[in-house]
Amino acid sequence: MSLIDSLKDRDRVFDFMAPQASPVDVRHGPILYMEDVTVSFDGFKAINKLNLTIDDGELRCIIGPNGAGKTTMMDIITGKTRPTEGSVWFGSRHNLLTMNEPDIASLGIGRKFQKPTVFEALSVFHNLELAMAADKRILPTLTARMTGEIRDRIEEVLETIGLTVLHHQPAGILSHGQKQWLEIGMLLMQRPRLLLVDEPVAGMTEQEMERTAELLTGLAGQQSVVVVEHDMGFVRSIARQVTVLHQGSVLAEGSMDQVSSDPKVVEVYLGADDEEAA
Repeated sequence: MSLIDSLKDRDRVFDFMAPQASPVDVRHGPILYMEDVTVSFDGFKAINKLNLTIDDGELRCIIGPNGAGKTTMMDIITGKTRPTEGSVWFGSRHNLLTMNEPDIASLGIGRKFQKPTVFEALSVFHNLELAMAADKRILPTLTARMTGEIRDRIEEVLETIGLTVLHHQPAGILSHGQKQWLEIGMLLMQRPRLLLVDEPVAGMTEQEMERTAELLTGLAGQQSVVVVEHDMGFVRSIARQVTVLHQGSVLAEGSMDQVSSDPKVVEVYLGADDEEAA
């Protein structure tokens, strides 16, 4: 029996977490699963028979050395890269390999890149307003009116990301960490089911890192959150389940204590980091 078939046989119900009218069915398995996924670039396998499952509401950390396939994995999930082999499903109904990037995003998969991208001339509030999941064509955008529901949602997200007191300030004056939180907030405005977050604490102060850890762990349960990060101290502070990638495949999986004591992980990743730091 294949991985996908076995997952569809599992009776797991997460409907109480799902936003109303969500098209994603997770009653028979995880929210995301990748089976035997391979991506080749001119003969080089950036992803090699990758198998990965993410449960609804889970916080998963993905670590691994440079070139392990972490970015390519996120590119596949969001439709930017098409694998040469394998299957990728969102819930039990949506084959992501048959969908384009905008359709995947509208389905409920949000991706935050390492460098924050916000509208610096606009206020924090207006950044969130523009990110609201709605008709983004020019005429509807120009004629749209602020409703009580939209305002309530913006205020809710402002509180979640800790920027309520700065809501009227232009985004350009925010610190690096605050811009990261604003971009996460912009994704939250679209009510995603799965958040992919790439190196969220790069360049942050220690205080900002602590706040980011609180933010991401607080989101787990409401959304599934996949965090790709190199800072092992930060990973340890948020990790519940860790997947280690190496040469495009899963090298190890488990708690942070389990993977950090795995001789294979120490040899190819953690040990190399220790040597660089020495």
